[in-house]
Amino acid sequence: MPAMPDAEDVRRIALSLPDTTEKIAWGMPTFRVAGKMFATLPEDETSIAVRCPKEERDELALAEPEKFWIAGHEAQFAWVRVRLAALEDEAELHDILADSWRQAAPPRLLEAHPALGLPPANRPPGGAA
Repeated sequence: MPAMPDAEDVRRIALSLPDTTEKIAWGMPTFRVAGKMFATLPEDETSIAVRCPKEERDELALAEPEKFWIAGHEAQFAWVRVRLAALEDEAELHDILADSWRQAAPPRLLEAHPALGLPPANRPPGGAA
């Protein structure tokens, strides 16, 4: 059974996404694309916070509460928390981070990396993420 993703996996995958940098803010690591935040490693680094449209976020939290939840101070924003221990594998972590990256990335990066962040079924054949 593969090991659950951890904070170092989050860092490695997030920083592998185009034009991503890491910056400490509010005492925690944050990841930004072209200066716009798309992920954080809050508290004890056992979860991540990522961008997620509110409607989708609410559905995720209801459907899989062991994996997704909405932090009280983030309820008014389009962010969701993800428990790293509840993820199936690194591929799921990559998909979550890449989806959040797409929501924050400027159009020039989205155009340069059209397959990035799309679920595997929607990626072009042989298309790298």
